[in-house]
Amino acid sequence: MKNLVLFAPLTLLLTGCGSVTIARINADPTRYRAQTVHVNGTVVNSVGLLGTGGYQIDDGTGKIYVISRSGVPSRGSRVVVTGTVMPGAQVLGQSVGTAIREEHHKVR
Repeated sequence: MKNLVLFAPLTLLLTGCGSVTIARINADPTRYRAQTVHVNGTVVNSVGLLGTGGYQIDDGTGKIYVISRSGVPSRGSRVVVTGTVMPGAQVLGQSVGTAIREEHHKVR
């Protein structure tokens, strides 16, 4: 019984860790504001300089920009991105709409 009490909260926590579609984030960015999300997609644009930069990914439901401090994957790469949603993000003074501040990414 004690194991069940410990297991139930862990199960609920892990259930919320699944990936979300870009269309869902773009449709209601305030719902995901400052939340960590996991997104899968293909890099369609990327710009990097000295290990930082940004890239745009497309998961088939929509596109979103990812702001990275840990390197930028090349165009055409399939990636899994974990990061925090930022509605109303700006890059170099230009509004890019909703973006993800990357915690990490993995190239598949």
